[in-house]
Amino acid sequence: MIEATGLTKRYGDKTAVDGVSFTVRPGMVTGFLGPNGAGKSTTMRMIVGLDRPTAGHVTVNGKPYAEHRAPLGEVGTLLEAKAVHTGRSAYNHLLALATTHGIGRKRVDDVIEMTGLQAVAKKRVGGFSLGMGQRLGIAAAMLGDPRTLILDEPVNGLDPEGVLWVRNLLRHLASEGRTVFLSSHLMSEMALTADHIIVIGRGRIIADAPVGDILAGAQTTTVRVRTPQADALTHALRTQGATITALEQDLLEVTGSSAPAIGEAAAATGVVLHELTPMHGSLEDAYMQLTAEEVEYHSTPVPQPGAPGRPGAVPSTAPNDTPTEGALR
Repeated sequence: MIEATGLTKRYGDKTAVDGVSFTVRPGMVTGFLGPNGAGKSTTMRMIVGLDRPTAGHVTVNGKPYAEHRAPLGEVGTLLEAKAVHTGRSAYNHLLALATTHGIGRKRVDDVIEMTGLQAVAKKRVGGFSLGMGQRLGIAAAMLGDPRTLILDEPVNGLDPEGVLWVRNLLRHLASEGRTVFLSSHLMSEMALTADHIIVIGRGRIIADAPVGDILAGAQTTTVRVRTPQADALTHALRTQGATITALEQDLLEVTGSSAPAIGEAAAATGVVLHELTPMHGSLEDAYMQLTAEEVEYHSTPVPQPGAPGRPGAVPSTAPNDTPTEGALR
């Protein structure tokens, strides 16, 4: 378990982490999300004693990290996969770590096999790809068979097979009652892996809830409708101010109206419905809504292909219709 209370870190007049309090519980995967510069990495570094808090405190399995006599057996960390002597082989890097804790060579062999590094175990780390470096970092984190794992962007650089392997590994470890604390910018992967989400923005916690609750908070404004009388329903909904995109001859995507309102409009018009499905917001949608005011570094929006003002754009000629993103694809 990880428990942070009033955790604060200042660098001069810059407050990187501002009074953060949270608990990461065993038996689940907890995702840690936030924009660049939000304070995620600083928070993780304070958990394992690499940065000293300006105020507040944090414990791992009941103690500050530095007070554990054998920290590799308590906490496995992956904060920077490249923090390895490039002239060492993967095997010797892991063996050196193991020696500091009296961990035998068999465990080194085990984590090398677990992470799929057998073929490159005797090669110098300096020649490793980004994905191979990530696997080595995960092997080092698992070396002491720890009760708690703290992983910063563990799937960065991995191929699809590697991403799936990490996902299954983390969920398996959580099922064993371990604490898993995971940061990632891949929202789709976090949605598949995490049970609980903590979102940080500008150094402060802005959400701390189960994934289901985070998703429930996302605004849902799109409804998928299937009907053999698409034209009639389209006309009825447009008079109510809804925007309709025809995905197929009998399949519509409706924004600006709710599923109940669409059903009532269909009944009043005598339209038969074969499908009426609210499209639930994704974790990415929920995250973007939560952090909309917390992003420190803003990018210039990229125009959609075929959008007005772009070369080759085709203006809409549909009557009483407002072009939607889906219609412009």
